[in-house]
Amino acid sequence: MATDETAVQDPQFAVDPVVLEVGQRFVDAGFELSLVGGPVRDIFLGRTSPDLDFTTSAGPDQTLAVIKGWADAHWDIGREYGTIGLRKGRHQIEITTYRADAYDPESRKPAVAFGKDLVADLERRDFSMNAMALRLPSLELVDPFGGLTDLHAGILRTPGTPELSFSDDPLRMMRAARFASQLGVGVAPEVRAAMTDMAERIEIISAERVRDELVKLIKGAAPRAGIDLLVETGLADRVLPEVPALRLEADEHHRHKDVYQHSLQVLEQAASLETGPEGPVPGPDFVLRFAALMHDVGKPATRRFEPGGGVSFRHHDAVGAKLVKKRMKALRFDNDTIKAVARLVELHMRFYGYGDAGWTDSAVRRYVTDAGPLLERLHRLTRSDVTTRNQRKADRLSFAYDDLEHRIAELASQEELAAIRPDLDGEQIMAILGVRPGPVVGRAYKFLLNERMDNGPVSEDEARERLLEWWAAQPESAVGTDRTDESENA
Repeated sequence: MATDETAVQDPQFAVDPVVLEVGQRFVDAGFELSLVGGPVRDIFLGRTSPDLDFTTSAGPDQTLAVIKGWADAHWDIGREYGTIGLRKGRHQIEITTYRADAYDPESRKPAVAFGKDLVADLERRDFSMNAMALRLPSLELVDPFGGLTDLHAGILRTPGTPELSFSDDPLRMMRAARFASQLGVGVAPEVRAAMTDMAERIEIISAERVRDELVKLIKGAAPRAGIDLLVETGLADRVLPEVPALRLEADEHHRHKDVYQHSLQVLEQAASLETGPEGPVPGPDFVLRFAALMHDVGKPATRRFEPGGGVSFRHHDAVGAKLVKKRMKALRFDNDTIKAVARLVELHMRFYGYGDAGWTDSAVRRYVTDAGPLLERLHRLTRSDVTTRNQRKADRLSFAYDDLEHRIAELASQEELAAIRPDLDGEQIMAILGVRPGPVVGRAYKFLLNERMDNGPVSEDEARERLLEWWAAQPESAVGTDRTDESENA
């Protein structure tokens, strides 16, 4: 066991008083208690961990007895695994009995065995930098696997062999990529080798758990590093195969940019355009970042070599949106997130051509309306998609998008662009046309919406005239069954 009294006496070393308080309660009751894992690592990184995790020699029932009357609230949903959760003031706390788990090689479900030894508990954790503990209330650092040294070196190692660690819980391979993104650390050669050799083991992990690690990776400080690690080890082939598929083979006669590296650059640039908490796109924003990573996933399926030596990717935006929906459904994302990311992928090419041909006010309105609440993200995705080394081309596209945003702002000051609606609502349409609710009302509404897009807002009287003109041109077979009795009698 290694201790580091110097580290705990460092003036930058600070522990919340609630940690010492709960530690004293357990010691007074005759039990060991240690702060463990991420919160200890974050102390040495100068970060504040949102949750506090403890490990103890007390069993679950004994833990409940110690914290009753002290905790503001408690719950025992993890009691089977030795975990008792509680809330104390602003803190969410989990206290888990020392563990000595054994795993079924074909399942993630552990056969729970409680232990009595802190070091044995630390040995079963994912990485050495997460296998440190602070004994309480003495603040003695327990670091049997060199976690502090690895943390200072910025390297991920496992307490035991990586093969055993990843066999116990294959999700730890995803966590390695997540920590590469969140903490900016590298992985030891033996860890990378084990990830590569054991990549297929990730397939026994539930989609939900893979998804949660992926979200944390994408929202990390260096997502490019995390994605690269997934791709290089083959894990991405199993959890996000559309991304490694972007590494299109080069052709000496048909040159085009490296789509994979381009996508990673777009991801980085999109993240750099996020705003603070009060801005329109507070970072880290998963929807924007994931759309940036996935925006070109339709290219491999749509690549065509043209006779003149060029390469085309026609309709890769529409194809990519479908691929994104399919992958995100497989990863069990919620419908709103799926729709938002897929919509951004679908719209990311809409801007191109604006600088050459110019857009009518109608086209600008449609751009805003089609983007809806995603407009600010679409602005950032479109700007991030420019990765050309041709500075003149980059400046031209940037100027064109500046102009488009100016046009949007100009129209928005005149019209309520964010919520464009026809100049007549459904009730008014039915009253004017004398029809009951039905498909014809939807067609009339769509007609008026197109009029509003093309020509801007008009008075109610003018909208009524245009509606009646449209109505007069409709064939009887298309509207007869929707007429009210009053309309027919008239």
